[in-house]
Amino acid sequence: MSVEVVMPQMGESITEGTVSKWLKSVGEHVGKDEPILEISTDKVDAEVPSPGEGVLLEIRHNEGDTVEVGTVVAVIGAEGEQPVQNGPSEPHIWMDKSGDNALTEKTDPATGDNIPTPEIIADAVAEAPVQETPAPAAAGDATEVVMPQMGESITEGTVSKWLKSVGDKIDKDEPILEISTDKVDAEVPSPAAGTLLEIKANEGETVEVGAVVALVGAEGSVGAASAQPAAPAEKTVVEAAKTAAPAVPTPVAAPVPVANGNGDSSVEDLRRTKSSPLVRNIAKEHGIDISRIPGSGVSGRVTKKDILSFIETGAALRPEDLLQKAPAARPATAPAAKTEYVPAPVAAAVGDRVEKMSVMRKKISEHMTFSKQTSAHVTSVYEVDMTNIARFRKKNQADFQARYGTKLTYMPFIFQGVTNAIRQFPIVNAQVDGENIIYKGDINLGMAVALDWGLIVPVIKRADTLSLSGLALAANDLADRARAKKLNPDEVTGGTFTITNPGVFGGLYGTPIINQPQVAILCVGTIEKRAKVMTTPDGEDYIAIRHMAYFALTYDHRIVDGADAEKFLSTLKEFLETAEFGY
Repeated sequence: MSVEVVMPQMGESITEGTVSKWLKSVGEHVGKDEPILEISTDKVDAEVPSPGEGVLLEIRHNEGDTVEVGTVVAVIGAEGEQPVQNGPSEPHIWMDKSGDNALTEKTDPATGDNIPTPEIIADAVAEAPVQETPAPAAAGDATEVVMPQMGESITEGTVSKWLKSVGDKIDKDEPILEISTDKVDAEVPSPAAGTLLEIKANEGETVEVGAVVALVGAEGSVGAASAQPAAPAEKTVVEAAKTAAPAVPTPVAAPVPVANGNGDSSVEDLRRTKSSPLVRNIAKEHGIDISRIPGSGVSGRVTKKDILSFIETGAALRPEDLLQKAPAARPATAPAAKTEYVPAPVAAAVGDRVEKMSVMRKKISEHMTFSKQTSAHVTSVYEVDMTNIARFRKKNQADFQARYGTKLTYMPFIFQGVTNAIRQFPIVNAQVDGENIIYKGDINLGMAVALDWGLIVPVIKRADTLSLSGLALAANDLADRARAKKLNPDEVTGGTFTITNPGVFGGLYGTPIINQPQVAILCVGTIEKRAKVMTTPDGEDYIAIRHMAYFALTYDHRIVDGADAEKFLSTLKEFLETAEFGY
C-alpha cells in the first residue's frame, strides 16, 4: 500500500512551504525516516523524512513549488505499485518555448504523452462531476499516544527514552516515555490502561506535535489508521479537468511555471521570483527586487544565502542611493564581496570521545547565537553588601524551615529586590517588537537551573505579588521539579526577566547572554566574606568583615540606556543592603 508524503506544519502560524530540493528521484529506494526532500518556509529550512520504506513512485510538486500545509508532495510504495490518488493534485503546466507564452497542445518530453491544454481543460470542466472526498476510516480499538504540545511555540519533540517496551502492561497515567524539546524535558503518561501494542517513534527521533508515537490497548487490539489530510470539498477548474482529462504521468524534469500577468517576463525572472517564502520576506523587508539577484539555486532560483550575500556586499542599495553616497569626483565602484567564514573541520584523535549534541544542547546553541546576533549586549557590574540578608537568614532559617518545610536561601531576597527595582525602571522588563517597545505588565522571573544534561529556565509567574515565603516555595519547587523532569510546559514560558546564579559554583560574576525576547538578565556572583572599609556615623573609617557579592546586569543597549541600567542596579543594591525583611 502506497504512503503519501505531505507538506508538514513547520510552526503554529505557517500555512505553506516551498520545495527547495528533492534529495531522491522517482524510482529510488527510500528508507523509513530517511530525508526525502528539503523544504523552506518563512521561519525555517528543514528536511522532510519519509513516512515509510519503499520506492519513490511519484513526485507531485517540483523544486521551487510553494504548496499549502497538508498537501501531498510525493508517494512512496512498493516497486511497480501504482500511486493511489486520494485527492486532487495540482497539475503540472508546461510552457511552449517557441517564443510566446500561449499554450497549445504539448507533448511531455519524458513520456511522449499529450498534455491537456487550457482549451482541453475548459471543455472537460462542463462534463467533470464534482466528487466528495471519502471520510477517513474509523479508528480501531487501540488508544493513540501522541506527542504533546509542550508550550505555545513548540512544534516538535524528540523521543529521548522509552520507559516501556512493546508487550508491557501499563496503567493509566503511568509514564510511558521521556521527551525533550527546546524548552523542557518531560515524561509522557499513558492515556489509558492496557498493553503497549506498538512503538511508532524510536529513541532519538524528532516528531511533530500531535504525531502518534505509540499505541496502547487490549492485547491483540488493532490500532487506528492515521487519517490523511482531507481534500477540499470544491474543485477548481484545473482540478475538475484533471478528473475528466486523460491521466498524465508526472514528469521527472522540473517544468517551467507559467506566471499569470507576466507575459513579458523571461523564464529566468520567473524562476528567481518563485523563491521560498523566507527569501521573499527578506527581500520585502529590505525593499529588494529579487530579479536583480543572480540565483545559485535550482533553475537559477535565489536562495537565502544569495540574498544575504547581496545585502552584505551593499548591492541591495538602489542606484540613486549609491550615487548619493559616492563622492562626486570619483566613479562609483562596486564594493568587494566579503568572504564568508567557514570553520575548519575538527578531526577526532585517538582517545577523543565524540558525542552527538542532545536536542536541548542544539536548541541552547541556536538560541544563544540568535540572541548575540539580535541584541546589542552591554554589561554593568555592582558590588553589593549582603550582610543585612546574611544576618536575617541566620536568625530565621530554622523557624522558616519548620514553618514552610523548605530552605530559606539568598535567592528569594534577590527576587524581591529585582521586582522592586523593575517597578521603578520597567524598561528592563520590556520586549522589542519591530519598532515598538512592549512594557510587560506582569513581572515573570525566569531562574536559570543547571542540569546534568543542560540548562533550563523555569518561570515564577507574577513574582511581584508573592511574599518572601511565596518566592522561596515557588523557586525551590520549580528547581526540584526541573531536575526531576516534572515541569509543565507553561512553567518554562512567558518569562520577562531572567536571573542566573553561577555564584553557587564559586564564580565571582559573569556576563550572561540575554534570554530572548527579553532585554536584560541579572547574574549573581558568589557571596563570600571579604574585608571592607566601612565608615562610622562620626566619619571614622574602619575595616570590617562583610558578606559581599558582585551583581552583573547584561542588557540590550538598543532600548536600555546605560543610565537606566545603572539606576536599576543602584536601586537593587540599596534595597538588598537596607530593607527590613519579613516572611
